[in-house]
Amino acid sequence: MSNEQPTTEKKPVKRAIILPDGSMRNVEYPDSPSAEEVLKIHTSFKLEKFKSKKDLDENRPYEVVEGKGNVMLNEGANLLWTLICGGGGNPYNNANSRVGVGDSNAGEDPTQTGLLGGNQLYKSMDSGYPQYGSARQAVFRSTFVETEANWAWREWSVDNGATYLVNINRKVQDLGTKPNTEIWRFTVTLKF
Repeated sequence: MSNEQPTTEKKPVKRAIILPDGSMRNVEYPDSPSAEEVLKIHTSFKLEKFKSKKDLDENRPYEVVEGKGNVMLNEGANLLWTLICGGGGNPYNNANSRVGVGDSNAGEDPTQTGLLGGNQLYKSMDSGYPQYGSARQAVFRSTFVETEANWAWREWSVDNGATYLVNINRKVQDLGTKPNTEIWRFTVTLKF
């Protein structure tokens, strides 16, 4: 007589997922995945560098830097859930949201609460931003004029205003040194 327990074979679980284009597809998972495995926030950014106001007005950047990835900060994740569930808090809207840039190259960590650099500037949203409510995303954009943030850009973040200072994320990447003769426009897209 054996003391071994009978094993039951786990059958794949079928789940419908929504693709970035909005279509649905059934996917088989060998085991039931956790929410963290199914839901992810994808971040992309674009930095457009303009030599002059005229180039900005004509949308002619001399350089475009694009990238992906960041670390979602605990404080931002907690506030997003609070806002989603109807709790109080400062929303990430045009009146409050800001893109921040700084000069620290210290690695990202979810426990951080914003930019770490000795030089940093959070800039309010451009008119019409953030854009949200379609394509499963929110798009934040700020334009830094000639007299702003003239140092080495090594980190960036999105927060919800000078009063609350709750940062959604932080990314470390060398984006170049902004001279006081240029205008740089920074766009961040957060997407589920």
